[in-house]
Amino acid sequence: MKFIMIHGGIAVGKMTVAQELAKITDLKLFHSHMAVEPVIELFGKYDADIITKYRKFIYSEFVKTDNYGIIATAAWGFDGSNDHIIFEYFDIFERAGAEIYCVELHASQEVRLARNESENRLLHKPSMRDTVASRERLLDIDSRRRYESREGEVPFENHMKIDNTNLAPDVVARMIKERFGL
Repeated sequence: MKFIMIHGGIAVGKMTVAQELAKITDLKLFHSHMAVEPVIELFGKYDADIITKYRKFIYSEFVKTDNYGIIATAAWGFDGSNDHIIFEYFDIFERAGAEIYCVELHASQEVRLARNESENRLLHKPSMRDTVASRERLLDIDSRRRYESREGEVPFENHMKIDNTNLAPDVVARMIKERFGL
């Protein structure tokens, strides 16, 4: 089994790249908002603890299947804000003997602000449809968190960084597929 974590800052294109990668591989997709949106809908607010438990449940059940693998997305903060949670996700797959792959995406803030209002993002992420609030959140989080890893911070051999500022999502997906032989 393969576990592909696509990570990067807000609106960098994680979900869109993951969607394209799922189209050209046998990998299933569980992007971050597939856990966020139901929790907001059911509980009326973003609740990180419930979202984390939901993701852990999905991953724990997924590793019991015969599926080829899964693509997940996350805003992995290298400032210590959520790395313990991300490593808990990795641990679920490592214990099951899965191969771990990390893809780190980067794009300029200007491009991410434009992507923050893209049709695909708003279609799949209802909580982002208040684009003014979403823009403010992106700028605020950018000022407080670091989403770009430094040398040695991602402890997996299968790790690649891609600046996708000027790359189409399908091109990035093909790069990932080729690099990791998916």
